[in-house]
Amino acid sequence: MNPAELAAGVWRSERSRLIGAAARLLRDLDEAEDCAQDALLSALDTWPRDGLPTHPAAWLMTTTRHRALDRLRRRAMLAREHARLADDDEALGARVVPDFSDRLDAARDQAEIGDEQLRLIFIACHPVLSREAQVALTLRLLGGLDTAEIARAHLLPEATIAQRIVRAKKALHGQAFELPGPAERAQRLDAVLAVVYLIFNEGHSAGRGAQLLRPELCDEALRLARQLQHLLPDEAEVQGLAALLEIQASRLPARLDAQGRPVLLLEQDRRRWDRLLIQRGLAALARAQALGEPGPYTLQALIAAHHARAVRAEDTDWAALVASYDQLLARHPSPVAALNRAIALSHAQGPAAALPLLDALAREPALRDYPFVAGAQADVLERLGRTAEACEAYERAAALTDNEVQRALLLARARRLAD
Repeated sequence: MNPAELAAGVWRSERSRLIGAAARLLRDLDEAEDCAQDALLSALDTWPRDGLPTHPAAWLMTTTRHRALDRLRRRAMLAREHARLADDDEALGARVVPDFSDRLDAARDQAEIGDEQLRLIFIACHPVLSREAQVALTLRLLGGLDTAEIARAHLLPEATIAQRIVRAKKALHGQAFELPGPAERAQRLDAVLAVVYLIFNEGHSAGRGAQLLRPELCDEALRLARQLQHLLPDEAEVQGLAALLEIQASRLPARLDAQGRPVLLLEQDRRRWDRLLIQRGLAALARAQALGEPGPYTLQALIAAHHARAVRAEDTDWAALVASYDQLLARHPSPVAALNRAIALSHAQGPAAALPLLDALAREPALRDYPFVAGAQADVLERLGRTAEACEAYERAAALTDNEVQRALLLARARRLAD
């Protein structure tokens, strides 16, 4: 890999941490994003000429902070506050600025990188913002999703999402960009967990584009979940979310075949599942259950655990899965959970039992354009031998998805039935 490609790759993986470090100094997210971009441009100019640094991520962090400090100095100069600037520099140097000598303490900077990321997600979930703005801003800053991707994930116009992000940044201007204390963390925790979950989901099944998976987003969400476990070890839903993501991530190696085509859950080679991630997930699930009443993430982790414990697809306890979905729906109803329950029911009691439920869900406004409803209808109709209707449903599902890999799979199934 040449220096420019390495710089771009490291920057993509560290982008949210760089923004978090700059935002802590500047208290302005637009300027913080500019500083992170400036660091990338500097790397693209410097690394091919001078050679690769020993610690590329730490180099980018140091450069980003340099840019942020430069902006602080310019602010102070414009305000003719030279004396206060000197005091600010001294204070900032004592608190957060790394040693800018050639012999950078890379280990210290690498430890701070994770802290910056966690700080940024709590900032983006500030209570001055609506839940919709919190989610949009966090997906932009931490997930690295662009406005169009976020809009598709929420089935909203791109302009609506763009306005939310702009207004959110303005609302946060001047706020203290620090990790909040325990009381404020509790207020923001639901939003934080929700956006980590959404980041993982986008990586697990990309809403659009030429790839089914975005592993870098799954890795990002897993890192955040593990950091939250360390920060809040006694929060049941923190453990529940970590359990869910660990178990779901364990299947990633088996989700594509050698040609890059998607492999459905019941057709996956379970020997390729990551057993270490499953063990981590089951351990986190046990901790979550021991901490109190299960919330939505713990209940979803329990559902994922049913699959993880089945050595073969035919060993799956579908009746237990349906019961777990009943428990989830009783406490935290959602149309997507109802869809997944109907799919589980089709295996527990047969496709005929699930079809009326799927047809009713297809008429729900929230799911009318959701491709996985049509896909589930197609599967059930195929298993019932209603080939023409199944073919039509597969084609309808393909028309609704923006992901090219999913579309190709659905159309291939339709063609197979047509032939």
